[in-house]
Amino acid sequence: MSDLFDHAMNERMKSEAPLAARMRPRTLEEYIGQEHIVGEGKLLRRAIQADRLFSSIILCGPPGTGKTTLAQVIANQTKSHFETLSAILAGKSDLREVIERAQERKRLYGVSTILFVDEIHRWNKAQQDALLPFVENGTVTLIGATTENPFFEVIKALVSRSRIFQLRNLNQSEIGKLLDRAISDPERGYGTRRIDLTPEARTHLVDMATGDARNALNALELAVESTPADTDGIIHLTLDVAQESIQRRAVLYDKDGDAHYDTISAFIKSVRGSDPDAALYWLAKMIYAGEDPRFIIRRLIILAGEDIGLADPHGLVVAASAAQAFDFIGLPEGIYPLVEATLYLATAPKSNSAGAYFKAMQLIEQEGAGSVPKHLQDGNRDREATGQGQGYVYPHEQAGHFTPQQYLPKRLLGTYFYKPSGQGYESDIEQRLGLWREAQKLALGIETERHIPELPQDKIDELKRNIK
Repeated sequence: MSDLFDHAMNERMKSEAPLAARMRPRTLEEYIGQEHIVGEGKLLRRAIQADRLFSSIILCGPPGTGKTTLAQVIANQTKSHFETLSAILAGKSDLREVIERAQERKRLYGVSTILFVDEIHRWNKAQQDALLPFVENGTVTLIGATTENPFFEVIKALVSRSRIFQLRNLNQSEIGKLLDRAISDPERGYGTRRIDLTPEARTHLVDMATGDARNALNALELAVESTPADTDGIIHLTLDVAQESIQRRAVLYDKDGDAHYDTISAFIKSVRGSDPDAALYWLAKMIYAGEDPRFIIRRLIILAGEDIGLADPHGLVVAASAAQAFDFIGLPEGIYPLVEATLYLATAPKSNSAGAYFKAMQLIEQEGAGSVPKHLQDGNRDREATGQGQGYVYPHEQAGHFTPQQYLPKRLLGTYFYKPSGQGYESDIEQRLGLWREAQKLALGIETERHIPELPQDKIDELKRNIK
């Protein structure tokens, strides 16, 4: 009796499930999209059809692209026992129970177990470590699903033992096929109802879904269930109905995930690349998705120093002023100083000459720090007894407020870290500095110049990490 009751309840839950859940493909033939990994002749498709997963796999990609659905297709296809865990809800004790059942199943019946872990990136390192030995010894074959980059969010040991398959957003044609199937399917969709979906409404649903199958089907369900049939029993889904059902595009943007870092990266690279239109686009995406504007402004202040520098010294002033203005007025009007800073920096001349600091830092790291020349030392403590500060010439008492005296340790004379870019205001600096350096060479008898070459970005990043 209990089994009959459970079966009836499960069947009722299936029929009452959301449309997106009811319409999940059950076979590879029903599966739409991801032709690059499950198309005819592809390795993963052959492995699923032959029921021989060659190794553990990790499916990564945006929401609504079919990761969980593909796992369920594998579950329907395989003769192995299929277990499912949600990393959001399950802990190490749940994993332990699955492993114990898998070991007993293998020992008593010789049946293998495939373990699907949804949102695997939600498990911390200790939880993922607990799974690792049983993937290594073959107790379970893992199928992990994640919306994040597995190379960052899944421990390296699991990644190295798995094949990574990246799923993509569905294109408009594929989303359209899903909608058409949901309307015509009499068993799981709306095939038993008379639905008139106008071409304009269909186009709107497809377009606003932005490649997310779940988003498209949820909107269709809302449209159908909220629209009464006419006297002839026809449910008319017009453009107005479709617009009410999905008024705002879904924007993939997790403030702690890949979309967050990828979008701010695209924004900064667009500003650095002097493309104000692209910069505005990525800025709009971040604000639309709810990003903290202060985070964006902080990155602009960094860019003003790193990528514009003395080519336009006002860049830093504008960025810092935008930060102050935003704190003073907030959103929505605070968007204006943020946009102004973005446009100013994107259209300003560019120079990364401030990175010359890291050349000096690397030289100290490699050769050690030199002693301060005696005439540059502080003469306020014991000038008469030690001679500290003696011989220093005060530049402001000289013509042009400049005197060609020694400032570097003697062994480093003629060493040049800073190279003006010649862009914007820095072109004036280039001329002045050239004259000063020539005068210094003549006055100090410098015969050889040592120009420190530009550092690769990975070396600069390493040196940044060493700044205390």
